[in-house]
Amino acid sequence: MEKISVFDMLKIGVGPSSSHTLGPWRAAQRWLSELQANPHFDKIEGIKIYLYGSLALTGKGHHTDTAIMLGLSGEDPETMDISEITNKIEKIRTSKRMKLWGEKTISFIPDEDIIFLQNKTLPFHANALQFSTTIKGQKVKSIYYSIGGGFVVKDGEDTVKQKVKLPFPCNHASDLLQHCQKNKISISEMVWQNELAWRDESQIKFKLIRIWETMRESLYRGCHSQGILPGGLEVKRRAYDLHHKLIKGHPYQGVEDWIPAIKKGDHSFQEILKWISCFAMAVNEENASLGRVVTAPTNGSAGVIPAVLMYYICFCDQEVDNNQIMKFLMVAGELGSFFKKGATISAAMGGCQAEIGVSSAMAAGALTECLGSTVEQSLMATEIAMEHHLGMTCDPIGGLVQIPCIERNSMGAVKAITACKIAMESDPAYAKVSLDRVIETMWDTAKDMNKKYKETSLGGLATHVPVNHPEC
Repeated sequence: MEKISVFDMLKIGVGPSSSHTLGPWRAAQRWLSELQANPHFDKIEGIKIYLYGSLALTGKGHHTDTAIMLGLSGEDPETMDISEITNKIEKIRTSKRMKLWGEKTISFIPDEDIIFLQNKTLPFHANALQFSTTIKGQKVKSIYYSIGGGFVVKDGEDTVKQKVKLPFPCNHASDLLQHCQKNKISISEMVWQNELAWRDESQIKFKLIRIWETMRESLYRGCHSQGILPGGLEVKRRAYDLHHKLIKGHPYQGVEDWIPAIKKGDHSFQEILKWISCFAMAVNEENASLGRVVTAPTNGSAGVIPAVLMYYICFCDQEVDNNQIMKFLMVAGELGSFFKKGATISAAMGGCQAEIGVSSAMAAGALTECLGSTVEQSLMATEIAMEHHLGMTCDPIGGLVQIPCIERNSMGAVKAITACKIAMESDPAYAKVSLDRVIETMWDTAKDMNKKYKETSLGGLATHVPVNHPEC
């Protein structure tokens, strides 16, 4: 199986979707890099992009066309000024021209050159896109698949290509358990040793803290932004009002002293529940607004892990420093990789169990380790969280990552904490369901699920709630 780093599972990107926005963005960048190697790159005569399957059915609501244009223009989702997205896209639309990689200007009419083939699919994956151009009279084209969580593969490409040798290779949860028991180490200690095979200690710490800081920024922005979410559904942001009620006037000047202000407040069960919902909705309202979030493991489920991590930092009655935060993120990333290897993290392949279910499972296991429990209890918490998301469909109204997606992040966060608490009070020796078995069950469920419930907006709430908006 493919060797997967924590930083493959936790990526910094732009909303609203990892598979429909971030993935196509990365595919556009990859294709453009390949084109630049062509000695006649400056002779490109035009570009057409064909979207298939789920990308075609919900691509408008997920800003797939926007992501492709930004990728072809040379913008990067980790670093670009997100406040400039609307202006850059409008400039392309009005001028009917695009500057590839900021170098080669071509004629480009988005409504004609990005083609949504809603009745066609390609065999490898539901999220497929083809780039096509003509260079000196010769057709040049490539097909890519956005397979979930921002992962992209080219048609015919060997996905198991990494040559790195890990000290503790894990294809299944049982492998992880064996390594930890044999070497008397925690999950995070094992993950740390594996990550050192990819990069040095300073790089690992820098990237983990950068992920946390990106999460914290998205939490803060979401809690301090008002208005209506874009897309035409007229969904009102709720995190702002809820945050205003919960913070109860405790003073703070910015993101650095915001968390201490939260910790000074009411720690009753009811208030903590409200905070968890506030955190999760804040992130996913940012995600729905083309904001920068951490794909964890997807954009549609980006609010679960930050919400549970904030619960740990603010309400668990212990001092949490950067080392504990890095431990949380490493464990979450490693646990998520088992679902990527053994099932899917793509809602277009597995429904929402592959997004909210996986993120909830990742958060549950990470929280359990950070609260001092055993490896066995962490794996048990991961299993419990997924067990109670099995079969969840993906049915975004209007193809937008808003209803029911935003609220589902709150529910996934609460389930993660509940799974942690159950596991911590249990003896895993008596557990009847292992994490590996629940991952197998999840994949079987995904394969059996009717395709209309797999991020197509052709079933479920998407067809039972009347909407009228122009963008989808």
